[in-house]
Amino acid sequence: MTTSWNIDPRRSSGTNGIEKAILVGIILPDQSDALIQEHLDELEFLALTAGAESIHRVTQRLNGPDSRTFIGKGKAEEIKTYMEHFPVDLVIFDDDLTGKQQNILEEMLKVKILDRSSLILDIFANRAQTAQAKTQVELAQLQYIYPRLRGMWTHLEKQRGGIGMRGPGEQEIETDRRIVKEKISLLKRKLEKIDLQNTTQRKNRDEMIRVSLVGYTNVGKSTLMNVLSKSDVFAENKLFATLDTTVRKVVWDAMPFLLSDTVGFIRKLPHHLVESFKSTLDEVRESDILVHVIDISHPQFRDHINTVLATLQSLHAADKPMLMVLNKIDQYREKYFDKLLDPQTKNELEKDLLYSVTEQYQMSALFLSARNLENIEQFRTMLKEMIARQYLVRYPYKARQW
Repeated sequence: MTTSWNIDPRRSSGTNGIEKAILVGIILPDQSDALIQEHLDELEFLALTAGAESIHRVTQRLNGPDSRTFIGKGKAEEIKTYMEHFPVDLVIFDDDLTGKQQNILEEMLKVKILDRSSLILDIFANRAQTAQAKTQVELAQLQYIYPRLRGMWTHLEKQRGGIGMRGPGEQEIETDRRIVKEKISLLKRKLEKIDLQNTTQRKNRDEMIRVSLVGYTNVGKSTLMNVLSKSDVFAENKLFATLDTTVRKVVWDAMPFLLSDTVGFIRKLPHHLVESFKSTLDEVRESDILVHVIDISHPQFRDHINTVLATLQSLHAADKPMLMVLNKIDQYREKYFDKLLDPQTKNELEKDLLYSVTEQYQMSALFLSARNLENIEQFRTMLKEMIARQYLVRYPYKARQW
């Protein structure tokens, strides 16, 4: 029997230094094929950000993960057969694996096995620039590795670097549980000192209203930050371009405020990363106003909104005054509007979309294109009004005119 693979042969040929990956996801009874494909689209973007090229996808409908191989044994054999025909460097699963599952799969397939969390941790390790970010990532890596030590040591010692093997965590491969546990305690103490310093810095800024840009990763927060503060914050079309919180002082018509650009959220964000980055996310918790930036052109933007709101809830920051910015409206029109559609119909469709979002989430929202500066003045007016109200709350006995 001949197996037919849906793949462009050009994508798996040649040696250009980019690792070739197979993406794997399971479809649970309450999930649709389309939803899993969208999750794998995001996993492919994560892999690309880490430096890997997705050349094949494997999905399987199951009632739950297999305790030994996560997917069924037959499906694992199918992946093995595929790898006999095409060069593959790693297999990436869209959910977390146990150390036992990872070890069994690696022994069976003879390649690196990564799960979603280890892939995200690798990206964070590669992106971390400051001492704080590096410490936070190293702590998250060690907390991820610690419960998997028994299953991981056997296969990790065979690896030769690459995706999933970067960052400070790789130095701990040959250590035992005691040393890893001591290292975790040391990093926690180090982060407590950094957190104390950050708290002191934030207290020194308490006189000014603080506004934080929050949102799913890669929605345009850093681009908007650059527009509003006229600064030069790093922004690119990759996930987690920003890890460290960037704070800028902005003055509009003599009214000052502090604007922060924070790390983007993502579905299934590793718990250890959220815990490790608490000192960074304190900027969100202690903000007076949140600007929730959304990529309205993304087909799953509502899912992204819910992910961000759930994360804010876990940070006890969901009850703050919030303005929803439906960014990339220019890309939305390019994707969903026929070129022959008349302007009036386009306008009505946009109004209906805006109304549905504001009604569903019960908060103010507006369309914006940070790239083209569309509606930027309307956004400035709305945000300025929110900031002025916060100043009146904070200084009710001081006459402030802006």
